[in-house]
Amino acid sequence: MGPAMDLIGDIGGTNARFALVDNGVAGRPIPESVETLPSAAFSNLADAVVTYLDKLDTDSRPQSAAVAVASPVVADQVRLTNQNWDFSIRETRDHLGFRELAVVNDFTAKSLATSVLEAGDSIWAGGGDPDDLGRGRTVAVLGPGTGLGVGGLIVSAGHMQPLMSEGGHVSFAPLDEEEVEIARLLGQRFGRVSYERILCGSGLANLYEALAKINGEAARNLAPAEIVSAATMGDDVLARRCLTRFCAILGSFAGDLALTLGARGGIYIGGGIVPRFVDFLKTGPFRERLEDKGRFASYLKAIPARVITAQNPGLIGAAVALRHHYSGA
Repeated sequence: MGPAMDLIGDIGGTNARFALVDNGVAGRPIPESVETLPSAAFSNLADAVVTYLDKLDTDSRPQSAAVAVASPVVADQVRLTNQNWDFSIRETRDHLGFRELAVVNDFTAKSLATSVLEAGDSIWAGGGDPDDLGRGRTVAVLGPGTGLGVGGLIVSAGHMQPLMSEGGHVSFAPLDEEEVEIARLLGQRFGRVSYERILCGSGLANLYEALAKINGEAARNLAPAEIVSAATMGDDVLARRCLTRFCAILGSFAGDLALTLGARGGIYIGGGIVPRFVDFLKTGPFRERLEDKGRFASYLKAIPARVITAQNPGLIGAAVALRHHYSGA
């Protein structure tokens, strides 16, 4: 590896991914030497970075770095939402000897990634033009994973501005009697019910349990991935109802986000969950609920939705952040 390589990272509640990238090459950044480490094995960012760098078969160390994190980034001190990491950007930069360390929200990074994603990096999920990648226009980005990430890329007068958002924590808005009952049951358990209580890994399990109670049956003790498998490949009627409802609520949320941002360039769906059942998403109620916005149905009908299938979009977005010297703080 030559001296031009930069360090990029994508830190979530479960995994810490690191890679090297040559940002001197134009076009879509290509992460190299990608390594996934368990976030819980480290107490802070610096320890994880040192472990990654020590694994590299090279004497040349990066001088610049950008890291996407699953938390707000509003000042020098960063605390991850779903992991016990708390660190100073400045102190970490100095400790690691970096000339530059950009730290951005993970969905800010994924939003930046949409500006360089190519046709084969996503799958069309209805609406608008299937070939439209949203270049040069505002896009909305969301993704159920460990939590519910939300971001966007605002484009105005040719200028690109990524959006840091905690929109996954807005209040869930039920739209039919079953969803009202889901909200009631989850409200008994959590108090306030946000969309993240439903549209994420643990949220899928919450939804499965709530639907079992509504249906008067015992829910099997299934992990989120098992619920997806049971719905898409098995004969578990409850799991199928659960995943169908998940897609419906995701559609409503995506439509609301597109209206809020004026995302005429499209809606990009990332995260670790939805890419596992794209065909199910496309044949279910997702698109109908996305467009079910009364007088603005035709407005939304023209907006394409795409599921990001590119490997490591958070790393790609971190590279773009570093390339443009964008920092979230």
